[in-house]
Amino acid sequence: MSAPAPLWLFADQLGPHFHGTADLRDREVLLIRSSAAFARKPFHRQKMHLVEAGMRRLAEDLGERARIIDARTYTEGLRRFGRPVVVHEPGSHAADALVRRLRDQGMVEEILPTPGFALSKADFAEWVSGRRRFLMEDFYRDQRRRFGVLLEADEQPVGGKWNYDHDNRHPPPGQATLPVPAPYRPQENEIDERVRADLDRAERDGAIRPVGVDGPRRFAVGHDEARRALRRFLDHRLPTFGPHQDAMLGGDWAMSHALLSVPLNLGLLDPLDVAREAEQCYRSGDAPLASVEGFIRQVLGWREWVWHLYWHLGPDYLRRNKLQARRTLPDWWWRLDADAIEASCLRTALAGVRDRGYAHHIERLMVLGNHALQRGYDPAELNRWFATAFVDGFPWVMPANVIGMSQYADGGIVATKPYASGGAYINRMSDHCRGCAFDPKQRVGEDACPFTAGYWAFLDRNEERLRGNPRLRQPLNGLRRLADLPAVVEQEAARDRF
Repeated sequence: MSAPAPLWLFADQLGPHFHGTADLRDREVLLIRSSAAFARKPFHRQKMHLVEAGMRRLAEDLGERARIIDARTYTEGLRRFGRPVVVHEPGSHAADALVRRLRDQGMVEEILPTPGFALSKADFAEWVSGRRRFLMEDFYRDQRRRFGVLLEADEQPVGGKWNYDHDNRHPPPGQATLPVPAPYRPQENEIDERVRADLDRAERDGAIRPVGVDGPRRFAVGHDEARRALRRFLDHRLPTFGPHQDAMLGGDWAMSHALLSVPLNLGLLDPLDVAREAEQCYRSGDAPLASVEGFIRQVLGWREWVWHLYWHLGPDYLRRNKLQARRTLPDWWWRLDADAIEASCLRTALAGVRDRGYAHHIERLMVLGNHALQRGYDPAELNRWFATAFVDGFPWVMPANVIGMSQYADGGIVATKPYASGGAYINRMSDHCRGCAFDPKQRVGEDACPFTAGYWAFLDRNEERLRGNPRLRQPLNGLRRLADLPAVVEQEAARDRF
């Protein structure tokens, strides 16, 4: 009897649920390091490090079972390997088209359903078929029912409510940092040393053109590390995750966030297992329901929703531009030049991307995304920036988050209104406005806040496009009552200080 076809794994398919199940554990594992993958785009240096270290760590863990091939392209690597392989569904439209072509050419024997998400594509297609209402909240509740998470015996939600988001919107406490234990911090080893040396060489040779700074590795790249990171969060940080998850502190980049997006998106953790372990923290009395539910909503709700929307909406979704935003993303965005920025909130968020390839979800949505929305940056270009500048950014991750949620470019598929806000929101939910060069209460003048003034200029520019949205009726009605609106619009059209 011939040996089963080897299993080809992409760099975001590194966990044992991808290669260690009963039907796969006896197969040889192939990993292809494609030089073209990093050469095409300006990825963050630390993201390159994480991907490279993750592949090498898996090869080391699997020993003789694994083989790494260095090649310019995946196709070249498969030809060099010389045998047909099986592969899981990949994480991008381009990779999906590639593996289908390779299957037609006989180089891929079978495309397996991905185990990286709790809900299969087939089950999502059945769920979405014929629906008139297309909301994440409906999807999330059905996920809870389907997988039996945070339910009573009668299939009603634990605590009587499905969503405790209202309890998780507290402003930051009056201190520089949250009084919580530090997040998990991995120890670098010889793999990291080799990766860093190889990336240094590739950058000197002009083979890659990374952005951001190199730095100590902050995120897990192996399954054992990912498990330790998960336990650190669940045991020490989950109880305080909920209340301040929407808050920002200039001196505390991690707050109580899980910081598990990297190991989840590298495929190191099974998301359903993560959700069930979080649920157990509530069942055992170790974490409050609001924090546990909020975390599970991110993992089993939003993350799965974003994945399935990527496939359901298709490649054309990236061209959606409901608000006709056409401005080119400034060079200081691409260079991650936080020092060019005066606004404390924007400078802090961009510095986090520069230094860590990371900013938490409110910084992404209500600072970086809010600024881009107000200024009318092209949503497709912004999506490319998020996908390359963030260590947890992969092709499937960003479109619904950026095109839909952040920029409202899809006209309301993902979000029911644009997430534009003035400086008052940032002042309420952060400590950034203290000592900032701009005043969040000012719309006009040298110290006018670019978010406060930018909010009204955004509404003025898009008034006709947004007039039919009932959630914007009140601010749009107030727009024409602003006596200084012409001055605000003129000022923001010429603004070059942020």
